[in-house]
Amino acid sequence: MSKPNRARFKLSAVKASYAEAVGGELVEVETDDGKIYTFPHPLFMDDDLTKEIDAAETDGGKARVLLGEQWDAYVKSGGDANSLVLVYVAVRAEAQETVQKHRPTKR
Repeated sequence: MSKPNRARFKLSAVKASYAEAVGGELVEVETDDGKIYTFPHPLFMDDDLTKEIDAAETDGGKARVLLGEQWDAYVKSGGDANSLVLVYVAVRAEAQETVQKHRPTKR
C-alpha cells in the first residue's frame, strides 16, 4: 500500500519544468552585429563542462570553455571574454532566484 501524500517526481517533467521557468536549456548571447551564440544554461550543464569552467583561471579561459567552437566567430563579431562572463554570472544569479521560487511539476 502506498503512503498518502507521497511525493514522486518524474525526472523528465522536473527538467522540463525548470527549463521552461528559466527560458530554455541554452543561453543566447547576441553581439552588436546581430549574430547569436549559445552556451548551456548553468542549470543544465554537464559535470565535465562545469569542472572546465571552474578550472579556468581567467575570464578568457572561462569564455572559451563556455562557447567552445563558437569562440573565434564570437570574437570576430565583436564579443569579448569579460562581457560573456558577465552574462554567465547574471544567468547563474537569476537561476538561483528561480530555483528558490519555482515549484517543479511532479509528473
